[in-house]
Amino acid sequence: MKNLSFMRLSIWIYLGVFFAYLLGPLVIMSVTAFNSPEFPRATPWECLTFEWFSALFQDERILNGIKNSILVGAGTVVLSVAMGLAGALMLTQIWPKLRATYYTIIIAPILVPGVVIGISTLVFWDRINRMVGLGADSFLSNGLFLTVIGQSTFIASYCMLVLVARLQRYDTALTEAALDLGATHAQAFRKVLLPFMKPAIASAAVLAFLASFENYNTTTFTFGEYPTLTIELAQKVRYGITPAISALAFIIVLLTVFAALFNEANIRRKELVAEARKEATVEELSSGQFKLPGFLSSNWAAVALVIVACATVTVVGTATVYSPQQCIADVQEQKRLETELRIQELKRQRELRRQQQEAEQGSSAAPAQSKPAGNDSGFGGVFAPTNLEGETEQQGSTESEGNNSGFGGVFAPSTLSGEDTSEGSGN
Repeated sequence: MKNLSFMRLSIWIYLGVFFAYLLGPLVIMSVTAFNSPEFPRATPWECLTFEWFSALFQDERILNGIKNSILVGAGTVVLSVAMGLAGALMLTQIWPKLRATYYTIIIAPILVPGVVIGISTLVFWDRINRMVGLGADSFLSNGLFLTVIGQSTFIASYCMLVLVARLQRYDTALTEAALDLGATHAQAFRKVLLPFMKPAIASAAVLAFLASFENYNTTTFTFGEYPTLTIELAQKVRYGITPAISALAFIIVLLTVFAALFNEANIRRKELVAEARKEATVEELSSGQFKLPGFLSSNWAAVALVIVACATVTVVGTATVYSPQQCIADVQEQKRLETELRIQELKRQRELRRQQQEAEQGSSAAPAQSKPAGNDSGFGGVFAPTNLEGETEQQGSTESEGNNSGFGGVFAPSTLSGEDTSEGSGN
């Protein structure tokens, strides 16, 4: 029992981590669509706003990209489902020894990088256009045509896999019975095989449209003058992203959740109806007392769909009456005050740094001024300025008192003047 409980706990933890890793970025991006900053961010939260949705619907480039994506997706669905159905029928009817080779050839485009397919499509149809002699503005050089052809090259393989899975459960005796009853091959295909393949065809069409809608690698070489939504988003992210892209992502996520819940609710209702009919008695069916289960009865997907719909209506209703202008003004005023405080703090720190530098310069200048008081030249102070001045004064005083010329004072001025006096008196 302990091992079983630990195993269940581990499974739940794994599922929690897996879904958090898978859906966490989508939730964060959805939250940024309702935050007021001009750059998408979930924290810090400032003000609840719906202006990014209005900005999204006013962006001509995004709207044009959505239109081109829908056109390309529609063309890709028609071409890919047709080629996929033809490939699936051929695979089930071809000689068994050639099925493996044929299957490998049909699946090969999935393994080729999208960049290679895009460049190959562009170069191939450009050569065809030149061989035919058409101009540069012909339909063979049209961006929509090249994008549909390039995407259908590998999306048709996905469609074929979906259709083959359904076709393997088809009983060929039904077609043979229709032919025996006088139907032509076209009538047998249209009235017997095609109704059986409708669920698979719908699934393949949805898969083809989604694969076309999100494709970028192939489309980036073939779109020409018709950029799709992925191309526009890539260019916007390159030159500056705004929360309007988050609003678009939130709408796409919401539509996906709606479609998934509606499909699950529809499947669940069909299962409940089948179970109710099995449990109903013949008398209830014949008397008309049999009641089909409601859309919400024992149908968790339908309940979730209703909850999501109510939440969406509430958000839309709030968006029509809620005005975030006052909140945004308050946040801007708070940011302004914080900026002023930060500027004052920087000025104060700069003034303190300047005072510290002046104090360091003053302390370094004081020892420099005290150096002339004592010369530490390494020669015992012999060549100090004070000693030189003292020697000069001493020499001057000595010379004034008596000339120490090295000849015993014979040539001293006083001696010479005395000699001259004596000579004059002798004469």
